[in-house]
Amino acid sequence: MKIGKETIPKTSICTANEETIIVRGEDLCHDLIGKVSFTEYFLLLLTGSRPSPALHAIVDAALVAIAEHGLVPSVQASRMTFAAAPESLQGAVAAGLLGCGSVILGAADQAGQLLTEIDQHAEHEHVSLQQAAYAVVSARRAVRSALPGYGHPVHKERDPRVSALFNAARQARGNTRYIEIAELVEQIIPEIYGKQLKLNVSAAIPAVLLGAGFPLQALKGIPILARTAGLLAHLHEEQQKSIGFALSHQATHTLTYEGKAPEGFQPSK
Repeated sequence: MKIGKETIPKTSICTANEETIIVRGEDLCHDLIGKVSFTEYFLLLLTGSRPSPALHAIVDAALVAIAEHGLVPSVQASRMTFAAAPESLQGAVAAGLLGCGSVILGAADQAGQLLTEIDQHAEHEHVSLQQAAYAVVSARRAVRSALPGYGHPVHKERDPRVSALFNAARQARGNTRYIEIAELVEQIIPEIYGKQLKLNVSAAIPAVLLGAGFPLQALKGIPILARTAGLLAHLHEEQQKSIGFALSHQATHTLTYEGKAPEGFQPSK
């Protein structure tokens, strides 16, 4: 049975023989180990080329920005899993990553698609970026679609990581076209949606990365890669001071049961 277009497995990423390991055309031991940073190596693996200084700096900044944000649901899931199965570090990391979606941590690629759609609309329709932003955002409002990368449950004003990332991109001399698009969307949201929704980090990440040449299809990988580091830190702390069961207890302690029960039954406190 044929699945997909390829019938013979092929890769351009890695090969090896008894003496040498080749990664993206470079000798792993002679050219890469001890000579490139992990961010450079990640980008080489991803794209097949060593990154420009701007892309290297901006990806570094994005990874730092999204690695940690406290006891968010994905972190709690990870720590509770580790408390229940301390022999399974990889399972606890996986539990945290599996909770990354459109609400928490996973909106960067969707925001990137929004910014790219506006950029392409401006180019194809020969209109300004402001006109393109207005058209695309209005179309989303017409079908009651949310705007990924705008609004935050804690940071009601602009997410503080946004300005830091934008400044890092400008200092690295990255292309700021997508930053301009992201800010135009923020400006027109009140008129179209009837409320203010400020930029959050999930829109800032594609705004800085796309301008530096990072591939749109790989945007989701940035928060996944970054948060893996954060989860490992939490799980190391969990080994020293376990709060996994305390988190579970807090959820149970505040729980209100609304289902049926025998007459006279009282749930334990």
